[in-house]
Amino acid sequence: MPRCYANPNPIFQPAMRLIAAITQSFPMTVTTTFAHQYKDGTIVRLDIPPADGMQQADQLTGPILVTSPTTFTIPIDSTDFDAFAIPGSPPPAVNICAQVVPIGEVDETLQAATVNVLPFP
Repeated sequence: MPRCYANPNPIFQPAMRLIAAITQSFPMTVTTTFAHQYKDGTIVRLDIPPADGMQQADQLTGPILVTSPTTFTIPIDSTDFDAFAIPGSPPPAVNICAQVVPIGEVDETLQAATVNVLPFP
């Protein structure tokens, strides 16, 4: 696995998460490297560098349905997309880290933003 890092408990949530796997299916299933803490209806964007394949999904967005602490589905048909694979070489680098980035919510209520405060003295 590349040396990519994401803070598991950032100040602002929902937060970016690193992608470990993406299926070629409908709906597409995304697996993150650790618990994503997302909620159903969160709208996410996929950021996939060319080294990871599946460029057809790069910059696509959609609302998610959480299926486990580290997986969710997006209503995108990736059946005919190129395979997603984190390369073993070149040596691990930040430029091969695929990310999922929350960009909004479907709901009219603000339920996914949970920790968006800076610590005050």
